[in-house]
Amino acid sequence: MIKAFVVENDRLRVVDDLLANGDRVVWADLLKPTKEEEATIEAWLGVAIPTREEMEEIEISSRLYVEDGAYFMTATLPAQTEVDDPLMSPVTFVLAGNRLVTVRYHEPKAFTTFPLRAEKVATGCTSSDTILIGLLEAIVDRLADILERAGRDIETISRDIFEARSTKVSKRNRDFQELLKAIGRKEDIASSIRDSLISLQRLAGFLAHASTQTKMSKDIRARIKTLSRDVLSLADHATFLSQKISFLLDATLGMISIEQNAIIKIFSVAAVIFLPPTLVASIYGMNFNVMPELTWSFGYPFAIGLMILSAILPFWYFRRRGWL
Repeated sequence: MIKAFVVENDRLRVVDDLLANGDRVVWADLLKPTKEEEATIEAWLGVAIPTREEMEEIEISSRLYVEDGAYFMTATLPAQTEVDDPLMSPVTFVLAGNRLVTVRYHEPKAFTTFPLRAEKVATGCTSSDTILIGLLEAIVDRLADILERAGRDIETISRDIFEARSTKVSKRNRDFQELLKAIGRKEDIASSIRDSLISLQRLAGFLAHASTQTKMSKDIRARIKTLSRDVLSLADHATFLSQKISFLLDATLGMISIEQNAIIKIFSVAAVIFLPPTLVASIYGMNFNVMPELTWSFGYPFAIGLMILSAILPFWYFRRRGWL
């Protein structure tokens, strides 16, 4: 599918036919293009656009390059970010003179919100380079929102791990398995966003170099520098979140180990407490002919009392030493 945009009164407007408005179109957005649509764009743009396989290559030389005067920039962007399993896929930006082409095979939210906003209000998107900068700024804002949401979720997980429960439910009833799953999901999001920010950081550096070659305005170059700083700060924040997630993972595993040790401790103490009564019962369960207690009137209460006393003394000793 091809969406073609023209500039009218400092606003973007969608037109139906790309070729019929070829001279006026400043931005063509390709979503899952067919072979025929790729041929149409290449004829309109004058250069070949990369295939999906070429977009997915990880080499920087395959993602950032100049060909026939057109600047090709590819970044990995997330989609379906409302869930904990975002879809990561590359998006290519092609800047050729006063024409911008974006090629994508998924739907990042910025590609929906930015055109709607640029259509309703004047955002200064009057040329291909201003549209590109505005679109990249919208993408960075979206990534910032995702990181903020992930940060709030991580704080919630941290409270679940460390804060004492106000309910009467024992701490041993915490579902550490669910906590581990939640931590794993947040790590996936943080690492995905960090990878996206790294690709955007490289793109911003390449675009800054291109701005000097194409003699972009001073305002555009200043916005590119601001964009680079924003991406760098978000990348640092994503790294911080990843480190905190690693800390929470270690803390959760430590909590699990403490819980297991507490359970083993209970069984060990119980075994020690019941060992002396078992010994007493074993002695009086022996079938010897000469056992004076068998003829006592109070032999049975004596044996029971001895077993109770032998159980209480170890328990009292453990409590006194602070082992319980």
